Amino acid sequence: MSPCLSFEDLNGASEAGFAALLDGVYEHSPWVAQGAAQARPFRSLAQLKLALADVVSQAGREAQLLLIRAHPELAGKAMAQQTLTAESSSEQERAGLGHCTPEELARIQSLNQAYNEKFGWPFILAVRGPRGIGLRRRDIIDTLARRLQAQPEQELAECLRQIHRIAELRLNDKFGVEPTLGQQVWDWAEELASHTDAEFRPLGQLTVTYLSEAHQTAMRRLQWWMAQECGFDEVNIDAVGNVVGVYHGSSPKAKRLLTGSHYDTVRNAGRYDGRLGIFTAMAAVRELHRAGRRLPFGIELVAFAEEEGQRYPATFLAASALTGQFDTAWLEQTDDQGISMRSAMQAAGLPGTLEAIQALRREPGQYLGFVEVHIEQGPVLNELNLPLGIVSSINGSLRYCGVIQGQAAHAGTTPMNRRRDAAAAVAELILYVEQRASATAASAGTVGTVGMLQVPAGSINVVPGRCQFSLDLRATSNAARDALDADVRQALADICQRRGLQHSLELTMSASAAPSDAAWQARWEQAVSGLGLPLHRMPSGAGHDAMKLHERMPQAMLFVRGGNEGISHNPLETVSSDDAQLAVQALQSLLEHMSKETAA
Repeated sequence: MSPCLSFEDLNGASEAGFAALLDGVYEHSPWVAQGAAQARPFRSLAQLKLALADVVSQAGREAQLLLIRAHPELAGKAMAQQTLTAESSSEQERAGLGHCTPEELARIQSLNQAYNEKFGWPFILAVRGPRGIGLRRRDIIDTLARRLQAQPEQELAECLRQIHRIAELRLNDKFGVEPTLGQQVWDWAEELASHTDAEFRPLGQLTVTYLSEAHQTAMRRLQWWMAQECGFDEVNIDAVGNVVGVYHGSSPKAKRLLTGSHYDTVRNAGRYDGRLGIFTAMAAVRELHRAGRRLPFGIELVAFAEEEGQRYPATFLAASALTGQFDTAWLEQTDDQGISMRSAMQAAGLPGTLEAIQALRREPGQYLGFVEVHIEQGPVLNELNLPLGIVSSINGSLRYCGVIQGQAAHAGTTPMNRRRDAAAAVAELILYVEQRASATAASAGTVGTVGMLQVPAGSINVVPGRCQFSLDLRATSNAARDALDADVRQALADICQRRGLQHSLELTMSASAAPSDAAWQARWEQAVSGLGLPLHRMPSGAGHDAMKLHERMPQAMLFVRGGNEGISHNPLETVSSDDAQLAVQALQSLLEHMSKETAA
């Protein structure tokens, strides 16, 4: 077995020697390593990986196309003729592409041909996958078919990102590095995702709604992991279903750092939204426990039972219980089966009483603050080739359920100028929301969405007399959010008055913007910088448990890059084990720096 490459070797080599040491990392493209040699000295793999990616980003389109075309087709002629590089041969073999059935091979060859005809370059995929162990052939075929539908510029960028992932895995091999902490996070996420609500199980979709059977199974599994695998001193399930693990500091009475995220999901979800923040904290505590270490402060991890608002409209109910803002009326809310929240709680073995829930309120003076690790749920870090980002603030948001009431009428006999079409009015509102939010998106981060639209008892030959809709408005500041809100509500009133319609809006959620605490943001920045990565500060357009805890204590978040163009709330949501490793290491670094601060 050849000795592993070291940074001492790499930093001390000549430019030609540097490129030779990294031979094979970028397929038949030594110019990438030659360009990165100028950025020495390197002190971390993350720094080296980014420098190599930067060379490709700055190279220009023709060089990028040459790099893509230097890669062989998957299960193509080069594999059949055994002319692949050693690296490519190993990767394709690990994914089982040398053992395709005749049907699979025919399908891949057909897709490869269609892909080449459309884009003019070979399909690139890191077939070792996000865990590094190899994708299934079925996944490879499905990915090829899906990406065949992309636009050329979109697909060019994705091919380059896949090439960087291939390079990342090859560098790990050269340095003898295995992201074991990230792999553990990935494995936990995979196992927990095997539990899904019964009606979605036959579809192969992940859906875990509040206090469903799958939710309760996930709850107990998290409890077991925290207690048995990670070494938390106390683990319990509280009155709203939060799984709470406490790892005491050097003194059990010491203040605690609060951390965590949610384990419920949207319907047909991904594996990492919320859960990533639970698993990174579990991994960090597990390492402390294995080392027999205690910090000057305790760590309290909360796996929040509910954040998504999928079964009941009481979004953030789990975090609200900790801040003392749980609304009494929520207990009487019913789901689409008519089951009240109180009844669901009691059926799950929870008290279902306001008194028990109010007892969960945390006293801010007992905590240092709240930190949360979360998948970005967007494309920014992915496009920048950055694994981690620093959250500067969480956008404020408003959510409404609305109804426009018009007059149902015969579609064939009602003249166009006599109609009171409720659906047409909502369509006009949707376009206004899009235009208004776009107008201030760059300056205020405004976004607006009508995500649900329904014509009750609608018929193909009836003018819609009633239309129900949702409204989601967000911005980086409360002032910008409220200005957007006022304009949209005025537009709704104007549209309905002009069309002779009635309307109503019910506010279902109001969340203030939550700027990160400066000191805690600086600690995240120190942790990321210590990994050899540049700092990228960014707002969060999505809501998080942190924005509720923000109302009681200082908070700051760390974002982790998502693959597949950063898509989230989708089965394609993914995180690589290498990026998960960096997230755990960043959290460990934050804990170490905080330990020194607290002890000083």
